[in-house]
Amino acid sequence: MQRKISHGAPLYLTDDVRRIESAQAHLPLMERAGHAAAQWARALAGDSGKPVVIFAGPGNNGGDAFVVARFLQQWFFTVTVVFAGDPAKLPHDATKAHALWRAAGGISVDHPPTARDCALVIDGLFGIGLTRDIDGRYAQWIGVINASRAAGTPVLSIDIPSGLDADTGRIHGYCVRATHTLTFIGTKPGLLTLDGPDHCGDILVNDLDLAASANVAPGRVLGATTHALKPRLRNTHKGSHGSVGIIGGDTGMAGAALLAGRAALKLGAGRVYAGLLARNAPQVDTAQPELMLRAADAVMKLDHLSCLAIGPGLGQSSDAACYLRWALEWAQQTTLPLVIDADALNQIAVSDQLKSMLKQVVTETVLTPHPAEAARLLNCGTREVQHNRVAAAVALATQFNAHVVLKGAGTVCASPGQPWQINVSGNPGMASAGMGDVLTGIIAALIAQGVAPRQAMESAVWLHGAAADACVAKGMGPAGLTAGETINAARELFNQGLLAPQS
Repeated sequence: MQRKISHGAPLYLTDDVRRIESAQAHLPLMERAGHAAAQWARALAGDSGKPVVIFAGPGNNGGDAFVVARFLQQWFFTVTVVFAGDPAKLPHDATKAHALWRAAGGISVDHPPTARDCALVIDGLFGIGLTRDIDGRYAQWIGVINASRAAGTPVLSIDIPSGLDADTGRIHGYCVRATHTLTFIGTKPGLLTLDGPDHCGDILVNDLDLAASANVAPGRVLGATTHALKPRLRNTHKGSHGSVGIIGGDTGMAGAALLAGRAALKLGAGRVYAGLLARNAPQVDTAQPELMLRAADAVMKLDHLSCLAIGPGLGQSSDAACYLRWALEWAQQTTLPLVIDADALNQIAVSDQLKSMLKQVVTETVLTPHPAEAARLLNCGTREVQHNRVAAAVALATQFNAHVVLKGAGTVCASPGQPWQINVSGNPGMASAGMGDVLTGIIAALIAQGVAPRQAMESAVWLHGAAADACVAKGMGPAGLTAGETINAARELFNQGLLAPQS
C-alpha cells in the first residue's frame, strides 16, 4: 500500500528494516518495490513521449532500478539505464533483476546521455545501506541528476536519495536532490531530519504488502491531527487554567522572557508571571499588559504556580546560576514541572553540581536545547550532535531522565523509555531569534492547563511549527517571519483543536 507520511507512522532505523526484510526473504520484495516505483514514475513522466533516464547503482538499489526500467519499457516508455557496475558482482536479487532487464531487450550505458529534454530522471544509485562518502564516477552522476532537476526535470529517488544517511539525515559526500522519494517498508528518520527534508521532495511510503508492526519501531512521526480540548466551564476563573512562572530576561534580553510569557498567555494559561533579572527591567509589557512582570525572586516565592520555565534570556551571571539552583532545589521537593531552556541549559552544561541536581529532580522536566546547547550538555561537538540527532536526543533524555526537544530541521522529541518522535511541521522561517522562547512558553502553558509534560512537549513542538506554516501561507514569511507572529497563529490552531495527541 502506498501512502503519505501520517501522524504516528512508525520510523525504522536501517537495522530494523534489515530485520523485517530478512524475515520476509521468501517474498519477491525487489519486484514489488520496482513495480511500485514504476507506477509512480509512470504518473510523473506522463504521456509527453520524452525519454526516462534511470541511474542504477552496484547494489540492491540498482536492482530496484532494473525492475523499474523493465516495467516502464513494457509500458512503451523510451528508457535509458545508466549502469557502470559489474553484473557478476551484484547481490543475488539484483543479479536476477538485471538478467530480466537484459532478457526483455534492455541495454545499459556506462555514461549519462548528453543533456536532452527528458520526462523523468530516476535515482537508483544507493539505498539505505550506504555508510561511506560518495566520490568519483558516482559523485559526477549525482551532479548530472541534480543539474537535471535544476533544469526543471522531476527526479524520483528509489527508497532514499542517493548519498543521504537513512538513520541520521546527513550527507555522505554528495547527495541527490529529489523532487519525489518513494521509500519502502516504512519511513526512515533520515528522510525527516537534518538534510533529509531538503533532498527528499514529496515522500510516499510503500509497505510492500508487509505487515510490519508499528510496535517494533523505535520511533514515530509527530504530525498533525485533531485533539479535542475540554470545553471551559462558565463557572470558571483564571486560577482554573493554571499559573506559569518564567525566569529570565537579564540585561538586554528581556524580550526573550516577554516572548515566552506572551506565548504562555495566548495559549491559555490563566496567569503568567515573568520574573526578570535585569536591574532596569520594565514594570509593564506595554504590548501585553496582562503579563505580570515581577522581580525574579518574587516569582520564585509564589506558591500557586502550575509550571516554571527558566532560561529565556537568563544569561550567564552568578545571579542566573543562583536562580537556576533554586529552581532545581524546588523541583527536588515538589511536583512542580520544569521547562528548562537556553542559558539555563548552558549553565547546567558547565556545572557538575547543577547536572547532579537536575538528575535528582523528582518532578517531570522538559529540556529544549538547540544543537549547540545539546552538544555542551553531552560534552561533545555540535557536529557530533547533528551527525545523529536522534541518538543525541535519546542520550540527553536518558542521562537527565527528562523529556527532550532537540530543535532544528526535523525536531526530535525523546522521553526515557519511550519511542522518539520527529516533527514534520515548520519551515525555514523559524530560523530567527526568539522562536525557542515562544516554544518554551507554549509548552509551559499546556502543562499549566493539565496536559502531561510529555504530551505538552510533543503537542507544542508540532503546534509551533504548524503556526509558522500558517503564517507563511498568509504571506508572512518565510523570509522575515518573526517569533512573535507565530503566537497568534498558534492560538488559532489551538482553539481549533489541532494538536498532536498523546502517543
